[in-house]
Amino acid sequence: MKILRVVIASLCVSAALYAVETKYWQQSEMADFEKGTLTSLSLSSDGQLTLAPVVKEIYDPSVTFLWAVARDSKGNLYAGGGALGASKAKLYTIDPSGKAKLLTELDGMAIQAIAVDREDRVYAATSPDGKVYRVDAAGQASVFYDPHAKYIWALAFSRSGDLFVATGDQGEIYRVKPSATGAGAGSVFFKTEETHARSLAIDANDNLIVGTDPGGLIMRITPAGAGFVLYQSTKREITAVGVAPDGTIYAAGVGSKQASSLAPPTPTPGSPAPAPNGAAPAARPASSPPPTLAPGAPPVSSGSEIYRIQGDGYPRRIWSHSQDLVYALAFDAKGRLIAGTGNRGAIYRIDSDHSFTRLVNLQPTQVTAFCTSPDGHIYAVTGNIGKVIGIGPQLESSGTFESDVYDAGAFTYWGRLSAEPARTASSILFETRSGNLSRTQKNWSAWAKLNAGRVTSPAARFLQYKATITGASGTSSSGSPELDEIDIAYLMKNVAPVIEEVEITPANYKFPAPAAASTPSTPTLTLPALGRNRPAASSPALSEPSGSSPALTWSKGQIGVRWLAGDDNGDSLIFKVEIRGVNETDWKLLKDKVRERYYSWDSTAFPDGRYVMRVTASDAPSNPPDQALTTTLESDPFLIDNAPPEITNLRGAPSGGKIEVSFHAKDGLSVIGKAEYSVNGGEWLLVEPVTRLTDSQEEDYRVAIDRTPGETTIAVRVADEYENQCVSKIVVK
Repeated sequence: MKILRVVIASLCVSAALYAVETKYWQQSEMADFEKGTLTSLSLSSDGQLTLAPVVKEIYDPSVTFLWAVARDSKGNLYAGGGALGASKAKLYTIDPSGKAKLLTELDGMAIQAIAVDREDRVYAATSPDGKVYRVDAAGQASVFYDPHAKYIWALAFSRSGDLFVATGDQGEIYRVKPSATGAGAGSVFFKTEETHARSLAIDANDNLIVGTDPGGLIMRITPAGAGFVLYQSTKREITAVGVAPDGTIYAAGVGSKQASSLAPPTPTPGSPAPAPNGAAPAARPASSPPPTLAPGAPPVSSGSEIYRIQGDGYPRRIWSHSQDLVYALAFDAKGRLIAGTGNRGAIYRIDSDHSFTRLVNLQPTQVTAFCTSPDGHIYAVTGNIGKVIGIGPQLESSGTFESDVYDAGAFTYWGRLSAEPARTASSILFETRSGNLSRTQKNWSAWAKLNAGRVTSPAARFLQYKATITGASGTSSSGSPELDEIDIAYLMKNVAPVIEEVEITPANYKFPAPAAASTPSTPTLTLPALGRNRPAASSPALSEPSGSSPALTWSKGQIGVRWLAGDDNGDSLIFKVEIRGVNETDWKLLKDKVRERYYSWDSTAFPDGRYVMRVTASDAPSNPPDQALTTTLESDPFLIDNAPPEITNLRGAPSGGKIEVSFHAKDGLSVIGKAEYSVNGGEWLLVEPVTRLTDSQEEDYRVAIDRTPGETTIAVRVADEYENQCVSKIVVK
């Protein structure tokens, strides 16, 4: 189990992150290492790198696909396959010395299954519309059995020597009695009520273990022909089944089920088994698309799953992958499950219900079948392109891991590289290179070894490391050095903050008061949720400029300023806010050590006039005093105006049934905003200037008011654009 380390890149600490504190680039999860390039190394699901099994290309027959492989007791390998659109399927043989040849060609597009009986006679099944052929050592082939089926998916011999043939598209399994010479005698042994009996294995008690399509069933069929559904998977097609030495059953499922292709209701454990031997199958769709490995079949999406069924019948999903598709299952010399997949040519070892290891990645895109030998060798055949590959049991003498490129976010000094477990350091060589381009090119530095554990690559924004793991020649699968975790210390060069913009907010509005600084307390630590992958340790979060600010509230005489500022190092910033008149030379401090990116103050304490604000940003909270850096930016000139306008020449004269009212308004600094009048204390009514445009510091106004009996009190009110106002009145009798 790995120790959970407190690393800035992956955990959140309540205290501020300091640029001068050493940060770490950490890689310890499978997802971290999958971003890099592995050569001759295996990778476990808990993020451990070890030497991979030796991979050796045994034979390249220059065909598109090899679908099946088998081994006889003398160590001869038999591999069969074909190509899309081909008229002949090909069967190859490779002797123990590695000498290979084309043994025979059979009618059909591909050889889908191969079996060897206890007399070392070879049987090959072709598809589509194929037959089962028996092939002798000289390559002479004869039809052993014709099931008259569209597809033959799998062959397996029972302990009694009967050959079982799994077919589609009627989903039938045939039993063929042995025959020393000539054709075998066979008949339908079991009808699965599925379209395809897709995969087949036989346990130590001669029970057939069958996987189907499209219902995704895993079935057990007794030697007497009694069927029982062990599990109905969530996947459409069971591509492979296997029985471990202890009797545990494993099965692999791929593909998504669709309503139109679901099988009829099937028995579950505890329900009556399907009718054996000759029972009429339930109705099925008139046609069903061929399974995954049918020649010309479309690719399957939605990933795959592996299921384990214990001896008591308990089923459990033990592995899944969203992209890789399992086509083949086998067991290594220690009885561990091996899975061959498509899309990336990966071969996995299932270590437990919760862990697995990606042993190797083969160049071809599909690992289609396995067979094993008593000495621990695993033989795989592949598709796209067809090859025969030998795997293990010895490990590679060395392997390399080349990491992805790490972006520190700014110009950076690189420090110590540490690895876990430390005891393997002598068998692992680390090298690094750095650059200021996001991709590795010739303009990066050359690979350089560590010096006393420290990175010697030049300071730069980007870094990449390479680990070369070396073991003893011929190392067994349990003797590989291990690499669990990489930590690389780094320190970004401190750069000055940046202020992009300073803006004066509308007059008479203020920002909310800053929240009171919390009392210093014990630092807290927030860990990522269990069961979720730790976020990838990419570039650290930098202090980005933020243009947002809280809402302002009306408050007469207040003025606010806000600014856009950030720091490439991610430093915490404090700000100093200063003011001076446009004709003054000295700055007057308004507020220091402001942590918000905004500030409001009472402008009534300043004489009316034009002013300029200056904001100074400092990264002092994150750096020693002698390394702190500052930057400043000034605002555009702005006006402070708290004096009201003046009303003069207010007159009112009766004229018929009206009162003609006129007045003059003037403001010393700003434009007149609006003028209103009220009659006898009534509501305020807007009045336009004589020019109809309110656009000057002086305006004349005239308005005719209805005359009332007795005396009339007329009030006028004028406000400038800063909401300073004055009121005057007259009484007309």
